[in-house]
Amino acid sequence: MIVFLDFEASSLSKKSVPIEIAWVFEDGRSRSILIRPAADWDDWAADAEAIHGISRELLASEGVPVKQVASEMIEVLTGHDLYASAPSWDGKWLSVLLRAAGFPRHALRLGKSRDAFMAAARELTGAAITETELSKLIDGIVEESKEVIPAHRALADATLELSRWKLVREAAKKRMATGG
Repeated sequence: MIVFLDFEASSLSKKSVPIEIAWVFEDGRSRSILIRPAADWDDWAADAEAIHGISRELLASEGVPVKQVASEMIEVLTGHDLYASAPSWDGKWLSVLLRAAGFPRHALRLGKSRDAFMAAARELTGAAITETELSKLIDGIVEESKEVIPAHRALADATLELSRWKLVREAAKKRMATGG
């Protein structure tokens, strides 16, 4: 099953760490978890906090320990196709989380959401539509679905990716129903 996931982080620096993870399955099941920073995670940027609204105090009081978060992710997400809108960043934070919990950094791997969108559209259209046409269709859906004020919370961002995937599927079905 396809799963979209997203992280929020302490900053966008090289030393940034994950502070929130959320995922949503294609069937709508979802989970969002605040991550209590590991003892040696000290990166923090006030400007990042201002964007996502997650404070150190909130993480200390409501965050789940790194090992528990990573163990749940391994248990629930292994065997599924995982996608993120920015897999270079989200993959970095996934790797930091897994390693801090004692798991191999590639125990879970992320693909790019756009690849899931392309695969879904291609599955529904076959060879009837060119790659360029599919790309334009996806670009249009992504542009139309951009929020005026982005949520910048992991579950909202992961859910947006699922919504886009569903919109791409609907648009591809419509395109085929009207003769490609």
